[in-house]
Amino acid sequence: MTTDTTVSVTRPRFDAAGPAEAPVVTGIGVAAPNGLGTAAWWAAVLRGESGIRPVTRFDADQYPAGLAGEVPGFDPAEHLPSRLLPQTAHVTRLALTAADEALADAGVDPARLADYEAGVITANSAGGYEFGQRELQALWSKGGQHVSAYQSFAWFYAVNSGQISIKNGMRGPNSVIVSEQAGGLDAVAQARRQLRKGIRLLITGGLDSSLCPWGWAAHLAGGELSTSADPERAYLPFSADADGHVVGEGGALLVLEDAAAARDRGAVVYGTVAGYAATFDPKPGSGGAPRLRDAAALALRDAGLEPADVDVVFADAAGRRGADRDEAEALADLFGAHGVPVTAPKTMTGRLAAGGASLDLAAALLSLRDGVIPPTVNTGAPAADCPIDLVTAVRRPERLRTALVLARGRGGFNAAMVVRAA
Repeated sequence: MTTDTTVSVTRPRFDAAGPAEAPVVTGIGVAAPNGLGTAAWWAAVLRGESGIRPVTRFDADQYPAGLAGEVPGFDPAEHLPSRLLPQTAHVTRLALTAADEALADAGVDPARLADYEAGVITANSAGGYEFGQRELQALWSKGGQHVSAYQSFAWFYAVNSGQISIKNGMRGPNSVIVSEQAGGLDAVAQARRQLRKGIRLLITGGLDSSLCPWGWAAHLAGGELSTSADPERAYLPFSADADGHVVGEGGALLVLEDAAAARDRGAVVYGTVAGYAATFDPKPGSGGAPRLRDAAALALRDAGLEPADVDVVFADAAGRRGADRDEAEALADLFGAHGVPVTAPKTMTGRLAAGGASLDLAAALLSLRDGVIPPTVNTGAPAADCPIDLVTAVRRPERLRTALVLARGRGGFNAAMVVRAA
């Protein structure tokens, strides 16, 4: 689902066929449970350092699950103007901070761009829980008029991208994608479409946070959280002992730019978004097969590549036996059993809803840059029915050129994105 918050008219700089070159990523901003800021997070990832710990944002002792990935050391007053603090929720503050880092990393000052040349397309799916929780508490308090919790939840989806646009004076396309864990890739794909229409630059990706009692109750009701109290045993994708996942907060925002414009200004490029595809699983109980493999194959076709061209896969890594087996079988069918290195660095953060896939995308780009595959921690050897080459310690191949990032969202969403080294 896409919710547009700004309608603008732009003058296309390319013909209807779109640009000749794939768009490029020139900036990355990260807020993750194992590091605030791209450099801190990436160093932690390569050390295999997890950010999964007991919940501190609220008292979780009364719940059957009590572990989460919380962004450490985040003081919004250190990162944002004081005028923004009263009117923004925690996840919006994280998003504004990551957007600032991404723009600074790209060396872009939106104020120097022409009107409507830059926009914001992000993903969010659960950040409204915190805002809704606050509204519920306000309704219980005395005096004042408050938006209903349901209205606030629906309205919140558009807040992050809107606040980023307002803060940075970006008057181009502005929208939000809601497809849960797949949203981080779907947002980047939508940004790519806008570049083909003539927009010069977009902030894109996703951040999410639902670490509040209301959000926690929803996660528990979904039946997919691990109830283990051991951070090293709670989230074990592809393991025979997998029994669910851990929720985390955060994600990554990227600056996606027209390749010619980036080259003209001498920008440093992390890599290109070479291909993308999305599919939808059949109705549960219908007997239809999951379609993650189709998404991956279509993304490779979109990039003009073959499975043999892929050097590493960043897995969705659900942490549930059936879903892990489905993903492993899809990869084995496409690449052959143990045919390509597979990693899931989200084992160090938990699943971040709309922020998870964009953080994987950032990890893929940095892997291509540094010639390194980050580890999947804690899982050890994959289960016998998961025939994949799971990377469990940092691996440094001689050369990495192409990465495939996979994501599945609750409700049947599948997304796949191919990125290539600059």
